[in-house]
Amino acid sequence: MGGTMTMEPYPDWLRPPPEGYTAEDLDRLPDLPPHTELLDGSLIFVSPQNLFHMRTLRRLERALDAAVPEGREVWRGMTVTLDRRNRPEPDLLVVTAQAGTGPKVTYCNAEDVSLVIEVVSEESRERDRQVKPRKYAAAGIPHFWRVEGDEEGRPVVHTYELDPATQSYGLTGIHHKQLKLERPFPVDIDLT
Repeated sequence: MGGTMTMEPYPDWLRPPPEGYTAEDLDRLPDLPPHTELLDGSLIFVSPQNLFHMRTLRRLERALDAAVPEGREVWRGMTVTLDRRNRPEPDLLVVTAQAGTGPKVTYCNAEDVSLVIEVVSEESRERDRQVKPRKYAAAGIPHFWRVEGDEEGRPVVHTYELDPATQSYGLTGIHHKQLKLERPFPVDIDLT
């Protein structure tokens, strides 16, 4: 009845190297959980999405697919390499068509990105409001949208544009029912 129980050893990646992980490590570490991000050399594991998150992403992705100009694509579930120690996975990205260098590509470079979108969830609030926008701006990504839910569970989109002189984002609008913009490209999305 007794027998001995053997424990599976922890994966080696649970013990980070002293200098932290690099962007290249995300493709080499075995058995990482899906949607693992790299921020400041640390692995970030993402919680499962809720219904608001999924519905909001689906609505935005469909609308953006219809609106992006020729030569641009909307990506979901892909990471963006900002620098050696930062490779986050925004909820949506608008990238140049050349960013997809092959069917096995798992990331794009910041210079290929014109827009990043983060849908804020409970566990990602601080990262999506403070940490990631600073990093996206420092990497020169021209546009950032942050999406949060209002009291009724409808999306509210906060839009930002990069000020090249300060390398920081300036708020260009808070959109409650309709998201109508000319930059980074014309878009008109019903948020209700």
